[in-house]
Amino acid sequence: MHARRIGNVEVSTIGLGAMPMSIEGRPDEARSLATIHAALDAGVTLIDTADSYHLHADDVGHNESLIAKALASHDRGAEVLVATKAGHLRPGDGTWTQDGSPDHIRRACEASLRRLGVEAIGLYQFHRPDPRIPYADSIGALRDLLDAGKIRMAGISNADPAQIRQANDILGGRLVSVQNQFSPAFRSSEPELELCDELGIAFLPWSPLGGISRAGELGSRYAPFARVAEAHGVSPQRACMAWMLAKSPVVVPIPGASRPETIRDSAAAGELTLTAEELAALNATAAA
Repeated sequence: MHARRIGNVEVSTIGLGAMPMSIEGRPDEARSLATIHAALDAGVTLIDTADSYHLHADDVGHNESLIAKALASHDRGAEVLVATKAGHLRPGDGTWTQDGSPDHIRRACEASLRRLGVEAIGLYQFHRPDPRIPYADSIGALRDLLDAGKIRMAGISNADPAQIRQANDILGGRLVSVQNQFSPAFRSSEPELELCDELGIAFLPWSPLGGISRAGELGSRYAPFARVAEAHGVSPQRACMAWMLAKSPVVVPIPGASRPETIRDSAAAGELTLTAEELAALNATAAA
């Protein structure tokens, strides 16, 4: 698998979004561990998680603990960059809330360090802006964690261009990643992707296949993706990953997976080269 970069760390072209293994419809632990191990076997060296990827109020950090267990039981576990997040919460009733206060971010970081079993988190991202807290205060907490050596790299998620520039300024030019929703069905993060390309900041599309419930329908919903996939003898999902990778060298998609076969398929996208004509057709379709 070809490589890309997040900050000063080389990572695989495709990451693993581990959220589906811990929220509604979560598989049993054995299948989740097999999925993470399959990702590592396929050359994946970036795994995305968050403390809020859990079901119930009493299992906060379920996904982080699962990843730690999987990495500890695989001989390539030490090669993986784990990206986790704070600032988005699930009280346990199926809803999502925010807490971007510096105190919460500091406490969440300490808890994530314990669950992951590391001295410093590889990539720590502010999950979602909290309208009650000045954005500068939330990012200031990331800066302090970076300066203290609690985290090795800092990123943000669900941010607009102004917030990207503000975060990079507050972090003293040390912002390394932006994780926003981006897929054929959700193109409104194009300006953020373009800004990341300009600044040399990694852009990590979440739900790149359209989300858990729609990923399997990508080919039927977007006929050009199905046609391009058929021409190359691959799945529409793999064609979608290749389309994203071709947009910029800063793009590192993180498709969600809960089965070994799906992450193996996505991981192979780095070996798929699409023609200029195919890319133009997919761009036009996705923008429609």
